[in-house]
Amino acid sequence: MADDEYPVGDGPAVRVSLSLPEGTAEAVRAITGKREFSAYVAEAVEHRLRGELIARGLEEYQEEHGRFTDEERAWADDALSGEARLPGEAA
Repeated sequence: MADDEYPVGDGPAVRVSLSLPEGTAEAVRAITGKREFSAYVAEAVEHRLRGELIARGLEEYQEEHGRFTDEERAWADDALSGEARLPGEAA
C-alpha cells in the first residue's frame, strides 16, 4: 500500500456528492438525525465494501489453490456458528 493510500475506514474525511432516493435519505435522517447522516452512510458503505473485498480474496485464493471442498465448507459453517473443532481436537 502506497503512503497516500488508506485501508477501508481510515484516512481523512473527503467531501463527495451522493444521490439517494428521497425515501432512503428520509429513512436515514429519521434514524440518525442530520448530524450523523454521513457517518451512517460511511459505515454502510464500508460494511458492503469489506464484504466484497472478502469475497474477492476468497475467489483469488480458490483460483490459486483450487475450490473449497465440501468438508472445508462444512468446517467453515461450523466455525462461523462457533462449533468448529480443529483436526485432532476433542469434541
